Amino acid sequence: MRVLFTSPAGLGHFTPLLPFIDACIARGDEVLVVVPPGLEQTLIDRGLPFRLGTEPDPVAHAAIRERLPEASRAEAAVLINREYFGRLCTAALLPTLEEACREWQPDLILHDPCEYASAVVAERLGIRHAQVGTSPAEIEAYSLDLAAPALEPYGGRLVDRLFATPYLTRFPASLDPSPYRTTIRFRDAVAPVGIASTPHWSAESDGPLVYVTFGTVSGGLPSGPAACRVALQAVAGLPVRVLLSGGRATDLSELGPLPDNVRVQEWVSAPEVFAAASAVVCHGGAGTTFGALAAGLPLVVMPLFADQPTNARLVEQAGAGVVVAPTGGAADTMGLPGPADVPRLRSAIEAVLADPSYRTAAQRIAAEMRAQPTAAETLDALEES
Repeated sequence: MRVLFTSPAGLGHFTPLLPFIDACIARGDEVLVVVPPGLEQTLIDRGLPFRLGTEPDPVAHAAIRERLPEASRAEAAVLINREYFGRLCTAALLPTLEEACREWQPDLILHDPCEYASAVVAERLGIRHAQVGTSPAEIEAYSLDLAAPALEPYGGRLVDRLFATPYLTRFPASLDPSPYRTTIRFRDAVAPVGIASTPHWSAESDGPLVYVTFGTVSGGLPSGPAACRVALQAVAGLPVRVLLSGGRATDLSELGPLPDNVRVQEWVSAPEVFAAASAVVCHGGAGTTFGALAAGLPLVVMPLFADQPTNARLVEQAGAGVVVAPTGGAADTMGLPGPADVPRLRSAIEAVLADPSYRTAAQRIAAEMRAQPTAAETLDALEES
């Protein structure tokens, strides 16, 4: 079987596809990946065959980024989901995807739910396709509804067809009720991409390891470095070891002096760090949040934008972590993390480390996730459906 995989730029969108790529390769299927240029190095590192599309229009993209810091949550959701993913990303990737599908003739397309060009091509050419969720299903459905006006030029029934298309998700049913008509849950077990070694501390540093990350996207926005600075102040002097991953888009020189108990790396392998950590402090991005839960780790979540407030709410409702929403913005915006958030974040970190109920809840979710079918079993079920 020939299987084509596609997603927007960003590891958070691409990583959920990896279990299926690995499963296809293991069973001898032919694989092709079609993505924007921003993922080229990841594909080279993994030795995957690929074709690169084009980046979204840079002028229009820059205009969206400039509006985001001052936008309300509702306005930001429209800018990201309708204008960026729905309009710009679809137009940019569509020509390459259509050419690849006509020439390579895949039997199946697996795509990120926000990668709409693949759905357009699949519907045009009669190719089976399924979505592999990045965020909780309620967020994916909300994003699709917001993107709908930008997708109208590609056919009035496209949105309806996407709600009827099989939706594959690694998130457990207890946290993630789904509005998609066919929802298939799978167990996420991905080999790390280019493992980066966890740094060592001096012999006298033997406290629990707290992993801090605010994602790959936020590093290029004002909120990312601001959150990192707040986190560094919050952990200073705590009896813990702290590993902060700033992301390749973060200018680490902006972070200032580091506390003695902190090590900073541009990028680390999350699965490796999860295996050693006692707690995770993050922005609530789906990859980090649910990766930590799959490892049975409690979280402290400081949501910044997009699906992060929803992910944070789900974690808190499950009893698996504490939410520290930034206080620096207006009532309907997330705002920038600031000095007032330092003691709140510090208290939250102390709480999840001291109270075993948070770890117990996270481990309960991890057990539920481990009981889900593997990606290979999910592919078999998808073929039989």
